[in-house]
Amino acid sequence: MIFITGPLYSGKRSFAKGLLRCDDAALSERCALDVHELAAGCADLESLAERLSRYEIVTAAELGGGIVPLDPKERTARERAGRLSCLLAARAGTVVRMFCGIPTVLKGELP
Repeated sequence: MIFITGPLYSGKRSFAKGLLRCDDAALSERCALDVHELAAGCADLESLAERLSRYEIVTAAELGGGIVPLDPKERTARERAGRLSCLLAARAGTVVRMFCGIPTVLKGELP
C-alpha cells in the first residue's frame, strides 16, 4: 500500500491518479481517499487502519500543522486523524508527502 499525506489541496488525489494511470471512477475503487475524515468517529483505529491498508493507495490530509482548535471534539478528531496516519504509515510499503504538488518519498520507493 502507498500512503499519501500532505496539506489539504496539495495534489494527493492527482498524484494517486497518475500513479495508477486511472480516471476518477477507477480511483474510488482502488483508493481510500481522505481517510482522516473517518478517524473522528472511530472507536478502533487499529481495525480501521487494517481495513484501509488493503487498498492500493490511501490518502489523508495532514491536520496537525495549524492552530490547535478550542473545541474539545475538534481536538480529539485531529488527534485521531494523526494517530490513524501513524498507523497507516507503519503498514505502508511506501509513504509520500505531497506539498505544493511535489511528492517527497518518506519511506520505500515509488513503483
